[in-house]
Amino acid sequence: MEQTHTSHNGATATQGAQRRVLVVEDDPTIVDAIAARLRAEGFVVQTAGDGPSAVDTAEAWQPDLLILDIMLPGFDGLEVCRRVQAQRPVPVLMLTARDDETDMLVGLGVGADDYMTKPFSMRELAARVHVLLRRVERAALAATTPRSGILRLGELEIDHAQRRVRVRSEDVHLTPTEFDLLVCLANTPRAVLSREQLLAEVWDWADASGTRTVDSHIKALRRKIGAERIRTVHGVGYALETPTP
Repeated sequence: MEQTHTSHNGATATQGAQRRVLVVEDDPTIVDAIAARLRAEGFVVQTAGDGPSAVDTAEAWQPDLLILDIMLPGFDGLEVCRRVQAQRPVPVLMLTARDDETDMLVGLGVGADDYMTKPFSMRELAARVHVLLRRVERAALAATTPRSGILRLGELEIDHAQRRVRVRSEDVHLTPTEFDLLVCLANTPRAVLSREQLLAEVWDWADASGTRTVDSHIKALRRKIGAERIRTVHGVGYALETPTP
C-alpha cells in the first residue's frame, strides 16, 4: 500500500509518486536546510555543490525541478541552467545572493522560471516549489485538452494548444512562466491587472512580498514581445496593449 505524507502547507504527497528536486548550492548550511525542508514536504532530494556535478546529476537523475544557486564553483548557475535545459525542459528556481535585477533577468533569459534572493524563508521556498510543479501539471493537462483557436492581437499571436507565441509571424521563445503571464494579460486585453492579481493567477502565490518577481518577469517578457505591448500603470499593475479597432 502506498503511504501518504501531509506537508507543512497542508498538501498531501503520495510516497509512491514523489517528485524529485535537485538542489544545487555550494554552501553546506543552506543546502542542508533546503534539503531537510523539502524532504519534510514529501520530495525526494539530491544535492550538488558545483556546476559540472549539477549537470551530470541532472542528466543521470532526471529531476522534476531544479533549485539552482547562481554563484557556483566550476561554472556558474546560468551555465548550468543552459546545459540542463538543452538536455530536457525542467522548471528552475534560481537563487541569488545579490539583489541584482540584471542577474534575475539573465537567469530568466536562460530558462529559469522563478527566482529568490537570499536570505529567504524556507516556508516561501517550499511554496514556490509547489507552485512551479503545479504549473507543469497544468501545462501538461492543457496540452491534452487544448483550447481551440489562436488568439491574435494585432501582430501578436498566441497559440494556446501548442503554447507558442509569434510576433510579426516570427516565433518567440517564452519560458512556461512567461507564457502563462502573457496569457493572463491577454485574457483581458487593455484591462489593468494588479501585481497581486498576477501573482495569484500565474504563481498561485498570495503573498505581496513576491511582487518583484512579477516585475522582473514583465521586463523579461517585454524584451521578447516588445516593450510597447505591455503598459505600466504606476502604483497599480500592468495591461496588455492591443491595436485600436
